[in-house]
Amino acid sequence: MLPEAIAAEIQSRLNVQILKVTPLHGGDINSAACIELDNGEKTFIKWNLNTPSDMFETEADGLELLATAESDLIIPEVKLLGDQFLMMEFIQEEPTGNSFEFGVQLAKLHRRSNELFGLQDSNYIGRLKQSNKYHPEWLEFFFRERLEPQVKMAVDSGKLDSSLMEVFDRVMNYTYIIFPEEPPALVHGDLWAGNYMFTTDGKTSIYDPAVYFGHREMDIAMTKLFGGFEEDFYHGYNEEYPLEKGYEERLMLCNLYPILVHANLFGGSYSRKAETLLRRFF
Repeated sequence: MLPEAIAAEIQSRLNVQILKVTPLHGGDINSAACIELDNGEKTFIKWNLNTPSDMFETEADGLELLATAESDLIIPEVKLLGDQFLMMEFIQEEPTGNSFEFGVQLAKLHRRSNELFGLQDSNYIGRLKQSNKYHPEWLEFFFRERLEPQVKMAVDSGKLDSSLMEVFDRVMNYTYIIFPEEPPALVHGDLWAGNYMFTTDGKTSIYDPAVYFGHREMDIAMTKLFGGFEEDFYHGYNEEYPLEKGYEERLMLCNLYPILVHANLFGGSYSRKAETLLRRFF
């Protein structure tokens, strides 16, 4: 149930009374609920009493950045931000929707660009810190700010063999996968099936971002990792912003990052899969 201290803060800062709290299924990290207020408003709230103090702040910043892209995707509006919670507009889910149009909208999001790969500030993927230090080249950013920190974390915690750190002494010249040169794209950063939904007004909403300016194939790869995206989604995407030839071969390398994240969060089979991929590519 919603902690009393958070409920009191909401009521004080918004000058409202909470009439009803309905628990919702959240992710693996935060608790979530729908709350109804005495002003007639219904909102969504997520909270975590043990979260880093800036985690919800960076999530709110990410939502606001996504909303600037003019992609036609529905981005939840932030209503109230606290150190231990984030309150947003409540969006009603529809079980089915237009996957083709969703693909078109994601492609429009990826058209939003930047001079460098990265982001002004670090943020989080899950509960893990995500470094976004700017780099002019995609592979340099991908190896130094995505793969290397996660491998080091996994090695330090005993989830991966220490020999795997050696790959980063030679990695820039060793990978046989070459990414096409493209401008940095605004990416959601954690686009799996649990972070989007179709809405009752016929649109698609995305949320729980881990945003940065990266290679757009990172988002496409993530959609393939855990399933939940229909083929029409990819048809729509390619009609709006066609993927470069050979992207299928690059998807598993892209997904090495979220697999490493899962290895650090959960260990087990993710650690074994991460080690297999690291040895395959490097």
